[in-house]
Amino acid sequence: MYKALHLSPMIPSYNIKETSSFFTDLLEFENFLYDENSYVILHKDNLTIHILNAGTDIGEMEFYLEIDELDALWDTIKDKLTGIKVRAPFDREYGMRELHIIIPQTKTLLFIGEVIKKTD
Repeated sequence: MYKALHLSPMIPSYNIKETSSFFTDLLEFENFLYDENSYVILHKDNLTIHILNAGTDIGEMEFYLEIDELDALWDTIKDKLTGIKVRAPFDREYGMRELHIIIPQTKTLLFIGEVIKKTD
């Protein structure tokens, strides 16, 4: 039997360069393979994201990025989100603190979440 190491979302984009910049400039991913006209693979830590050209009628997709220190990330990126649809951090009933961002030039919703730390 094989062992699954990680799951990589493949995001269709109308503008690969702008979508890639979202991840590299805002979330500190790095380019692993870069061809702004057809295909990009970005990586951070042990995660990868593939960005490819969208067809004329792409569907919606969403994915979840679990991190630590959500509020610190928010403080770092909140002033860089001009023109991007975003929901600021909020607590969820299932024990996660999240922020939601529509990734530029896509129909993709990015959930970024952190487990709410219990205080005694």
